[in-house]
Amino acid sequence: QVQLVESGGGLVQAGGSLRLSCAASGRTFSSGAMGWFRQAPGKEREFVAAITGTGGSTGDSVKGRIIISRDKAKNTVYLHMNTLKPEDTAVYYCAAAREGGLSNFQAMDPAVYDYWGQGTQVTVSS
Repeated sequence: QVQLVESGGGLVQAGGSLRLSCAASGRTFSSGAMGWFRQAPGKEREFVAAITGTGGSTGDSVKGRIIISRDKAKNTVYLHMNTLKPEDTAVYYCAAAREGGLSNFQAMDPAVYDYWGQGTQVTVSS
């Protein structure tokens, strides 16, 4: 059974940093697409960042402030968030795709992901 477990969320002041982790078990995603999405109350789910076998991509609203990385040995993906803003407040979800070879553009689409974590809350105070 595949599980994705996020951690690292919490309350941080504007301008601060957080590192979210997503540990996968039950299947190896060392070269497949893994992504982060977020959803704030009353808003639609938003793409944050993704990492694929050939690179990665980040959403426009977080570009320049977020880095996604992967530790293949640990089957874990990280989301390094800097210069956080109150509008970054949301539940952040990790996702993983069974299909290998997805492009960086395809990895921005939540529909390509087969597995999702339970989410971790990030709250940025002003």
